[in-house]
Amino acid sequence: MRSYRPGSGPRSVAAALLAVSLAACGGGTGAGAGGAGGSGAGDPYFPRSGNEGYDVLHYALDLSYDPRARRLEGAATITARATRDLTAFNLDLSGLDVGTVTVGGKGARWSRDGQELTVRPRGALDRDARFRVVVRYSGVPGTVTDPDGSEEGWLRTADGALALGQPVGSMAWFPGNHHPSDKAAYSVAVTVPEGLRVVSNGEPAGEETKEGRTTYRWRTTEPMASYLATVAIGRYEVGRATTRSGLPVYTAVDPEQADASRAVLARLPEVVEWAERTFGPYPFSSAGAVVERPQDVGYALETQNRPVFPGAPDMALLVHEIAHQWYGDSVSPRTWRDMWLNEGFATYAQWLWQEDHGGGSAQRTFDALYAGGYFPDEGSNEALWAFPPAEPPDAASISATPVYWRGAMVLHKVRQTVGDEAFGALLKGWAREHRHGNADTGDFTAYVEESAPDEDFDGIWREWLYGEGRPARP
Repeated sequence: MRSYRPGSGPRSVAAALLAVSLAACGGGTGAGAGGAGGSGAGDPYFPRSGNEGYDVLHYALDLSYDPRARRLEGAATITARATRDLTAFNLDLSGLDVGTVTVGGKGARWSRDGQELTVRPRGALDRDARFRVVVRYSGVPGTVTDPDGSEEGWLRTADGALALGQPVGSMAWFPGNHHPSDKAAYSVAVTVPEGLRVVSNGEPAGEETKEGRTTYRWRTTEPMASYLATVAIGRYEVGRATTRSGLPVYTAVDPEQADASRAVLARLPEVVEWAERTFGPYPFSSAGAVVERPQDVGYALETQNRPVFPGAPDMALLVHEIAHQWYGDSVSPRTWRDMWLNEGFATYAQWLWQEDHGGGSAQRTFDALYAGGYFPDEGSNEALWAFPPAEPPDAASISATPVYWRGAMVLHKVRQTVGDEAFGALLKGWAREHRHGNADTGDFTAYVEESAPDEDFDGIWREWLYGEGRPARP
């Protein structure tokens, strides 16, 4: 999830999700019984996030943004497959005004209730039928304040905007099924005043300037969870490189951060190549990074293909976010309870990089964490044992210290049990088994046990993954 500087704690003070006012139109009513898709995908921490009854296959987003007026106009074309017979279905959309909704080219009734946009097509949709929804919307997109106090959604920057979506902020700038369990392909077109640049996920698909405005197009063919979608608008210095295997590497850096970022970003191809040796083939068609000013965004995020950084990253943070391309982006969590599968793996990648590049061993890091001397402040050392990594107590805790660091300690205990060679195979096998899919903690523990059937992992799961407090011994 959000990656802060190593050793830093989570953001303070839980806050409620952004309240959005009721705005209704079109004479429809909320989804209910009788063939209606459910509102919410059943997530334990974000129960209204996502929806039931359909699977999104593709998002086509056509956006126009005016930074001075801060106004966004959009048309979202959503291609989906019904997973049950539907007379109505829901989309997640926060704050923006809806103009029209069509399903299959025909006008549909719709209504608003908070973040829920309920759509009632003219005719029922049969199970397994593909359908196309077009939502036209506009307004001033806002931010979403998460339970941990951090902000996401549509963030205004000094020269444009930055869209970040983890865990639920994507609903602030486009309607969709905003839960990591529903991944889709994307095409994004964004029109902005001439002189600004737009960077998004995937590959550039063309640009054109007309009457003082430039449209940039991007395409993502590999499945992507909506929380990993990004749009960065601003004046960027763009860099292009390739890895030795020919993988394109595309970077966009705020000019104020260019000098400070140059040396570390020059090593980005090296980091990707190391990660391929360690985790298996790179799961996407390009790599890269977006570097914003620290005052514009307060955290790094593993947005697919090119993670976002708050200022020039150090090597540890760069390695962490590149590792997320395997663990979090390709293998995405089934629910937000499974965040340690993202953060534990990405944190452990930092330990492995240190081992391979003349730093301390993973065992040394593990021992320092267990002894309570790793972090510079006592509060962070104590916070490590606040709760088990597989069971954050609430939504405000899914990016807290135990999810990252104790999650990595779980992986180290597995490594101790199976040995280095088998652990290396396990890292690659887990990424390969769930490539471009979703997985939960039960999937992981089952995979580990099947990979090493002669070993006993019960103590690791009981004490390190699910246990309260610090285990009696390392």
